[in-house]
Amino acid sequence: MTVSPFDHPLLSALLGDDEASRHFSVEAEIEAMLAFERALAEAEAENGIITRDAAAAIAAALATFQPDTALLRAAVAKDGVMVPELVRQIRAAVGEPHGEKVHFGATSQDVIDTGLVLRLKSVVEHLGLLLTETIIRLISLEERFGGRALTGMTRMQPAIPIHIADRIAAWRAPLERHQERLSGQSGRLLVVQFGGAAGTLEKLGDKGPAVRAVLAAKLGLGDAPQWQSQRDALADFAGWLSLVTGSLGKFGQDIGLMAQGGSEIELSGGGGSSAMPHKQNPVKAEALVALARFNATQLSAMHQSLVHEQERSGAAWTLEWLLLPQMVVATAASLRLAAELAAQVESLGH
Repeated sequence: MTVSPFDHPLLSALLGDDEASRHFSVEAEIEAMLAFERALAEAEAENGIITRDAAAAIAAALATFQPDTALLRAAVAKDGVMVPELVRQIRAAVGEPHGEKVHFGATSQDVIDTGLVLRLKSVVEHLGLLLTETIIRLISLEERFGGRALTGMTRMQPAIPIHIADRIAAWRAPLERHQERLSGQSGRLLVVQFGGAAGTLEKLGDKGPAVRAVLAAKLGLGDAPQWQSQRDALADFAGWLSLVTGSLGKFGQDIGLMAQGGSEIELSGGGGSSAMPHKQNPVKAEALVALARFNATQLSAMHQSLVHEQERSGAAWTLEWLLLPQMVVATAASLRLAAELAAQVESLGH
């Protein structure tokens, strides 16, 4: 049983994306958190904050560490996050005398936010590949049918003759701009979060920035000042997700309208009806419209999560957890559906 269509055992076949969902699994989240703790110990040892023996002991323990997830679940109910209990378990696994050096100078938000960014790095790569595939499919449509005639429609009424290439350009061009946007956003999004209790790295003294830079390099992320209460990069990424699904929703809407008349487009593999066997429903096109509207709705809530009180917020932070994973999966599903829909086009225009 699930309350989300994105991982529903049946609905996810249409609305889900296994690869995108995988990066939001508990296994992926814990793996990213352990990578943070390992890299932190190494970075602190290189800067003389902890001993190299301590870093080696932490790395050795993490190599075989398996958390007790039942205890993590109970801890989330109490603490709101799993990190205090996770760190307790890691320290017990490391043992004396080095266990107390685990997580030194860090706070729960450092682990969770950097762990999120590590997973978003893989997500961005996945979405980028799906976006490229969708653009290629649209280029193929233009090559096959672009020269054919079509009646241009303005305000849902016949206007003047155009070519199929004109309509496909309106589908493809925004996606190419989204490629450029993603490239520009990635440098701001894929950065380490390391600020300590209140963003000042107070336990590291004047070595804080140096440790942060080494930590970022070891994790393959960009170095940046702490952003605990500055969530604009995540909101910007959510905006990008909504732009992509919105553009794909326009594609789906157009395909649905073209299929309605029955003379402008031929699709293979349409959805069947239990009551009317003759029907071929444009299921993928409909899903693209629904997912576009879903992400547009979630985006307003992501902008609500920009309101972080003082140096850190629990409420705004929790709101992000409710929203961003579903927006990512909705976008991946939309890109997959759009590429599949483009491949189902047998004929366009006259």
